[in-house]
Amino acid sequence: MDEEDTKFELLEIENLVESDDFTIFNQEDLPVGGFQVMEEIRRKGKLCDVTLKVEDQCFSVHRIVLAAVIPYFNAMFTHDMAESKQKEITMQGIEPSALESLINFAYSGKVKIDGANVQSLLVGASFLQLSKVREACADFLKLRLHPHNVLGIRAFADTLACWSLVEASNRYLQKHFVDVSVSEEFLNLNFSDVREIISRDELNVPSEECVFEAIMSWVKRDLDQRSDHLPELLTKVRMPLLTPQYLTDCVGTENLIRSSHECRDLLDEAKDYHLMPERRPLLQSFRTRPRCCNDIVGLIYAVGGLTKSAAVLNDHLYVCGGYDGVASLNTVECYNSDTNKWVMVTSMTKHRSAAGVVAFDGHVYAIGGHDGLSIFDSVERYDPTTGQWTPVTPMLSKRCRLGAATLNGKLYVCGGYDGSTFLRTVEVYDPITSKWSFIASMSVTRSRVALVANMGRLYAIGGYDGVSNLSTVEVYNPELDQWEFITSMCAHEGGVGVGVIPLP
Repeated sequence: MDEEDTKFELLEIENLVESDDFTIFNQEDLPVGGFQVMEEIRRKGKLCDVTLKVEDQCFSVHRIVLAAVIPYFNAMFTHDMAESKQKEITMQGIEPSALESLINFAYSGKVKIDGANVQSLLVGASFLQLSKVREACADFLKLRLHPHNVLGIRAFADTLACWSLVEASNRYLQKHFVDVSVSEEFLNLNFSDVREIISRDELNVPSEECVFEAIMSWVKRDLDQRSDHLPELLTKVRMPLLTPQYLTDCVGTENLIRSSHECRDLLDEAKDYHLMPERRPLLQSFRTRPRCCNDIVGLIYAVGGLTKSAAVLNDHLYVCGGYDGVASLNTVECYNSDTNKWVMVTSMTKHRSAAGVVAFDGHVYAIGGHDGLSIFDSVERYDPTTGQWTPVTPMLSKRCRLGAATLNGKLYVCGGYDGSTFLRTVEVYDPITSKWSFIASMSVTRSRVALVANMGRLYAIGGYDGVSNLSTVEVYNPELDQWEFITSMCAHEGGVGVGVIPLP
């Protein structure tokens, strides 16, 4: 090609560059491909300009790659630190296997996390400031929390200031406190950690008995060193929420409680709460406030129809008796939400339709009802540990279509129908004396009434008065033994079902 031809070609190229039309070529896989090539070069030991030494292992690498991906090395190599010019750098505070995996990550963007290496990787990623690898390790552990490891993982995360894992561990601990409290990790905790845990409002416990039993197990693990801590731990147990029977039979019989003046005072306070209800407004404190775990999602179950004969005990839903369109039933079914299955348990001694069914004092109570021929005053209860139904003192009145609820360690029934009269009377059962007694009657007659306890009060909602369905609602104050009306519902409801969902 002669000189003139060359000038012509250059002229044409210049005109092309100066034109308004242009394009940008982007090879999207270039960074990935480039890093892959650099990794191959490193594995061949070529062009590496620094060696990282950990214990007795050495890794040859490229400064530019480490500085581009790992913040720790970026700070080291781009500032005038002594290591920025050293050919060999000795590392501390990181395991060789973890450093190797994280060096490989710098070139490939991939790291394998498993049960054997997750802790060393989390330490290494925290040290090298690889936040995304650190969170990936934390996420791996969050999915593997268990009642027997959650406290150890929480402590490990706390030392690394890995707050998302600490928070996840705390929430798991609160949600599964009952199982955690019998683990070796819990029994080996120090005093301050135990005190802090049992002080939490958010503990998910079926009853305060679980908290009491947890601290007693912890103390008894090492009596010589821990018995002096019992009084302070007992101040964190919400003793007034324990049933009178439990306070008498379990708490009051503990030698460690009986031998401590401070513990006996707390026991007396709890007993006074039950024995002198008129003084409860003066005894209000955090110890009288039920715990509420915000991570427990409430579920509402719709079971059968016409009458309310279901109760929840120990996370199991029991459905008792009822009417199948032909006859009253005595059969009982139990639903386990973990397995999503219903199973038949021991039948009641009587066929009961339109009965009151409540969970109370570790049992399921079936109250009143009818068998198609007779209306009952009888009561029986089911013990899930023995699988047996046993009779309980009968009510003072025969009742079907009644309301039933529990409050402050006692069982209440209201309204209903006795075969000739629609009722407004109310009875209360005291398990200590095994006796029923009348209390103030409701303001109006209510059959098919919903009775529910909330915040130390009983609410009688809707029902049927023998003429029409009711929209009215009244509330019972046990300290004053009085009922009073509150705002009515928008609709007239008979046979309404009611539940309480605690607010976070």
